[in-house]
Amino acid sequence: MPAGRPHPLRMSTPLPADAQRQHDRRRLRGALNASLAFVLVLAACFAAQHRFDWTWLAVAPLTTQGLLGLLGAPLLHGSAGHLVANASALLLLGTLAGTTYPKATLRSLPLLWLGSGLVAWVLGQPGSHHLGASGVTHGLGFLVFVLGLLRRDRAAIAAGMLAFMFYGGMLMTILPREAGVSWESHLGGALAGVVAAFLFRRSDPQPPRRKYSWEIEEELAREQAARERDMYERHAPEDVPVLWQRDGDAPGERGKVLPFRRPGE
Repeated sequence: MPAGRPHPLRMSTPLPADAQRQHDRRRLRGALNASLAFVLVLAACFAAQHRFDWTWLAVAPLTTQGLLGLLGAPLLHGSAGHLVANASALLLLGTLAGTTYPKATLRSLPLLWLGSGLVAWVLGQPGSHHLGASGVTHGLGFLVFVLGLLRRDRAAIAAGMLAFMFYGGMLMTILPREAGVSWESHLGGALAGVVAAFLFRRSDPQPPRRKYSWEIEEELAREQAARERDMYERHAPEDVPVLWQRDGDAPGERGKVLPFRRPGE
């Protein structure tokens, strides 16, 4: 492809209606099971964290030990209500993102996971501890919404509208509003989701687009015109016989340059 032109999104191969429905069901089932498994892991971590000192796994801003929270903080929660709120968001947004963009979501998760904790580590108040998967949920929400704006196919637009309808309030929670809520983690997850959307927007091919009746009629008309042109017209110069290339010519004489005598010779 020539330099300077944008790389187009790949289109998936159209499938028969029954095969397409089965494919969609498998993607939905896989995304739901993965989201549910992650929620169960969070519930198990919440049940276990009361038995040990978990503060070393939380994000402690601007401290060396607090960098461990980049890995462990999303697994911890401060209360059952905190866990339930994040679990419901993960089930919906994780299923929505995994169904619509399975490859992009899988590739984005490390960036969402680390990005939410990194911004909290940089911008958080010294002495505070940041924990919870809300940064990851914000990352998923912004990932789905921005991918809908970038790709603009039917599935992407529908997924972006659903994400905005249920969790459009995330636009406000990335700013400091409520004491005790880590808006820094929310901001980090949101920024990571936007960056991941730009990085991985071509990871999943666009779904096959159904053609309108007038598009099919135009294609049929072009095919008919091409058939008529092939029947009555010659297209390439090589189809026209050349007089100086005869079958009886000797191999050495073909392409021979004949000298022209000057007048008077």
